[in-house]
Amino acid sequence: MTGVSTSAFYDRSNLDLAGLRARADALQASISSGQRLGASSDDPVAAARVRSLTRLDTFSAVDTTVASRASSDLSLTDQALSQFTSTVIRVKELATQAANGVLTTGQRAGIATELDQIGTELGRLANTRDSSGHALFGGDTAGDAYSFDAAGNPSYIGTASASELPLGDGQTVTRGLTGPEFLNFTGAAGVTNLFAVVKTLSDALKGAVADPAQAARDALGPLDTGLETITTQQTVVGARLNWIDLNTERRTQMSQQRSDEEAQVGGTDLTLAVSQLQQTMTVLEASQASFAKLAQLSLFSLLR
Repeated sequence: MTGVSTSAFYDRSNLDLAGLRARADALQASISSGQRLGASSDDPVAAARVRSLTRLDTFSAVDTTVASRASSDLSLTDQALSQFTSTVIRVKELATQAANGVLTTGQRAGIATELDQIGTELGRLANTRDSSGHALFGGDTAGDAYSFDAAGNPSYIGTASASELPLGDGQTVTRGLTGPEFLNFTGAAGVTNLFAVVKTLSDALKGAVADPAQAARDALGPLDTGLETITTQQTVVGARLNWIDLNTERRTQMSQQRSDEEAQVGGTDLTLAVSQLQQTMTVLEASQASFAKLAQLSLFSLLR
């Protein structure tokens, strides 16, 4: 019986000491990591909530990436529209010059040459690429937004509209504009586009009409309408960029709230954890000392 009792005493003591050491190690790990949940079994309800918050953080990160892409594409769109605006203003200046009836044929031909160069630049701008290398004004097409025939006449070859990108919580934003949305407009003569207005004016100044000065004056109205169409769409782009900013701000606030909740639910209360560690270490040291003294006792010691 003595052997069995002694063995049981040592086994029980080792188990108690091992439990205290494990508790101390767990508290030290919790203090170091800042997380009180080492395993889901520590607190199943809290662990489930932390996992849910982590999933939301993952989704939010994806939304942030998408929003960044949309913002980048819309910023490129805004920059390109500013270039279109500057170009149309220059065409108006040239049309105003050409409207002067005292200009010579050579002077009008010089203006027509610059208009041809502007027409080429408009084509280049219309086929600007987005952040992914696709047509910025081609909707969802991967190639160019416009193709041009030998005479320089344009054909829109993009999709009917640009796609919408998710911003989270059911909110979306259209990532860009298609060429026809700002290059096509309705003038006094019906539906036309900026390319046609510039080309018609250039041809008129080269002698395609009997009165080039009147053709130049006639072009000013469509140019004003075209400029208004571009600036209107630029306002739309600005509103979309503002919408992205608002959603980004909301997402940042929600992320901070989740972070605070994660710290509350699964984070370590340092004051409590340090106090518990000190208490556990005190009990462990006392238990080790007690075990050492008890292990030295024997019946012979008592008989002395």
